[in-house]
Amino acid sequence: MTPRSNFHGPVVSRRQLLRQTALGFGHLALAGLLSSATGGRAAPGTEAASGRNDPLAARAPRFRPRARRIIFLFMHGGPSHVDTFDWKPRLLKDSGKPLPFDKPRIQFAKTSNLRRSPWEFRPYGQSGAMVSDLFPRVGAMADDLCFLKAVHGTNEAHGGALLKLHTGSDTFVRPSLGSWITYGLGTENRNLPGFLTINPTLGHGGVGNWSSAFLPAVHQGTPIGGGVPVDRATIHYLHDPDGEARTQRAQLDLLGRMNRDHQDAVGADPVLEAQIEAFELAFRMQSEAPEAMDVGRESEATRRLYGLDDPKTASFARQCLLARRFSERGVRFVQATHGYWDQHSDLTRDHGRLAAEVDRPIAGLLQDLKARGLWDETLVMWGGEFGRTPTLQGDDGRDHHPHAFTMWLAGGAVKNGFSYGVTDDYGFYGVDQKVHVHDLHATLLALLGLDHEDLTYRHAGRDFRLTDVHGRVVEEIFA
Repeated sequence: MTPRSNFHGPVVSRRQLLRQTALGFGHLALAGLLSSATGGRAAPGTEAASGRNDPLAARAPRFRPRARRIIFLFMHGGPSHVDTFDWKPRLLKDSGKPLPFDKPRIQFAKTSNLRRSPWEFRPYGQSGAMVSDLFPRVGAMADDLCFLKAVHGTNEAHGGALLKLHTGSDTFVRPSLGSWITYGLGTENRNLPGFLTINPTLGHGGVGNWSSAFLPAVHQGTPIGGGVPVDRATIHYLHDPDGEARTQRAQLDLLGRMNRDHQDAVGADPVLEAQIEAFELAFRMQSEAPEAMDVGRESEATRRLYGLDDPKTASFARQCLLARRFSERGVRFVQATHGYWDQHSDLTRDHGRLAAEVDRPIAGLLQDLKARGLWDETLVMWGGEFGRTPTLQGDDGRDHHPHAFTMWLAGGAVKNGFSYGVTDDYGFYGVDQKVHVHDLHATLLALLGLDHEDLTYRHAGRDFRLTDVHGRVVEEIFA
């Protein structure tokens, strides 16, 4: 059957049209959004406006949500919990002595005796939370934080630990947390991806950390930057200088009809469907994404609040500000990555430098969310893939430590000025109220109104979920 056409002249084949549109706005989809799809806030009467096959339509949560979206501030490399938020006075007293109990059977590298923190800790706020001098501005907001001090994982290596934290598995290819969230809830803004990752690491699991794996490809995360300075990070090909919007819309409508004719003849093709949906999102993003990424639209006061006026903090300030701008526009899950916190040596120098780069932007983000009325509906999470040993490595370092580390949450969904979880006297193992990575994932989903046991996807003959066969919701931290 000859496809209907909105154009005068010869009718091109479906393959030709795919190839030609990929050179313009469609390249956006193929370059980074091949798997980020969507329905459409499209013009009435267009193919996209018909609502056909809309996997990212907003869906009601399983039960009453305490938050609507998440911002994850990921500290790549593993910040030391005993040097930041888990105060251990006994570690100060016994520094230089051997650890008085056995170390794990499997360790990433050899460490020696206990080593005190080079930084002083002091109490903050009415909660009296002890925070090190690495984070004075975040410490000043301790009454707004919910600390999880006995988080633990299963992998001593960066790659496995990153994948575990992001996907729930360090051994198999699994969908990421952000993908599960958009699969369960859809999107709040049809003109933007539901899942964005800013400045993601291209190593240690790479794209696997924001992949949709076997979930429908529309749920894959969309990267902004990665491997380039943050001030140059962008979503490529957001604007086609040679393409007029009405012409692009007509091309997409024709392409949609041709592909439906193709699918009617040969059957459903999820990969092809994902490409077409990605083209639709790419088209719509032209109207909203450039404005969302333009931090120059912010007031000078806001830019100073985040630290854009300081070369030391400007890079992560831009990430935090982008995270807020995308989050307030309805993006369900935004991740901002900072690193590299992997100090096997020179811990005093490099942890000090890294903390100085993020302390002001993080505090600015929290203050801004509160000022803009976004606090109650936005959950902020901070942490790395693991902590670091309380024992010394080399002359001034700490090794990888997945056995107990600290993460914190902030927002109206959780108890503020609250601490959950206890480690031993040296911060080596969790001894009470421990939170496994599976428990963390189950809790995050529950805060969004999703049941981690109910949110499943049938693949290869069995039902899969983010938490596999594990996970306990830590309701004790709920506000």
